[in-house]
Amino acid sequence: MTSSPPTGVFVPVPTFFKPASASSAVQPAVDVETQVAHSVHLAKNGIRGLVLLGSTGEAVHMSRQERFDMVSGVRKGLNDAGFPDYPIMAGVLINSVDEVLEWLEDFKKAGAQWGLVLAPGYFGPAVSQENIREWYTVVADRSPIPILIYNYPGVTNNILIPPETYNMLAQHPNIVGCKMSHGNVSYHVQVSLDPEIDHDKFKVYSGFGQQLGPIVFFGAAGVIDGLAAIYPKTVARLMNMSEKRPIEPEVHEQIQKLQFAVSSAEEFVGRWGIIGIKEGVQRVLGLGNLEGGRLPLKGKLPDGEWEKWNKTMSRMQKIEDSL
Repeated sequence: MTSSPPTGVFVPVPTFFKPASASSAVQPAVDVETQVAHSVHLAKNGIRGLVLLGSTGEAVHMSRQERFDMVSGVRKGLNDAGFPDYPIMAGVLINSVDEVLEWLEDFKKAGAQWGLVLAPGYFGPAVSQENIREWYTVVADRSPIPILIYNYPGVTNNILIPPETYNMLAQHPNIVGCKMSHGNVSYHVQVSLDPEIDHDKFKVYSGFGQQLGPIVFFGAAGVIDGLAAIYPKTVARLMNMSEKRPIEPEVHEQIQKLQFAVSSAEEFVGRWGIIGIKEGVQRVLGLGNLEGGRLPLKGKLPDGEWEKWNKTMSRMQKIEDSL
């Protein structure tokens, strides 16, 4: 039987680069050592799996060899730290079927268990749902590892995959889930509760932690959430409490407080994206650097911006320190 990812919080980890001043190359080198340190920290603090080289991981800014070295390096680092077989999804962010399969072959060899495959969105709405379904079917038929459907309209010219497409693709034995990175909660709920989908096999994840409690209550498997890269214990705690049944009144009250704290902090992630996540990881966890990453995402927060979020982040830090 094809393996499916576990429920819970996955982190779409940012890719760490060495300081630009440390190299004379055009772009700073990938910092696998820091990548491993961050991954082990997440594994030790309640995160049930990682997404490497997703949108937050800037796979499109890296060479084939760099992608392979990063995934294989993290796999070895997790094994050495006592986390053998720790769940890893690897992002596939291109449109050519042949190249998608090449990435998936590489990721299997590097040690990832699943591929998170972005919908082919270069041509946007000109691509029919029928062709999207055929594209994923061709990929899934040939992929050496199980795949998940990744719908992120913000980077795919606003392609939105509807519930009926998920219903059809979920029947494929090598398609084991999806990540919806959009605000259409109705689609989350419809796919998570669809009686024609085997939900033990096909897992539904949101890309937004601000949706965690509501969608998990209605059957979603969890979230692939950037804020958890900074505050893993807090987001994991929210997940753990939200998935328990029955939910007692006092537990429900705690979930509400946690969801408020998480949703408030998610506004920072929504505003500043990858650059904000990296700076948060550096400021809170002391990992990475503030020299910026690779173009065109090189840079850091404007002076004083992090301090503007002090009330929100202090609330998160207080919860994190208590767990």
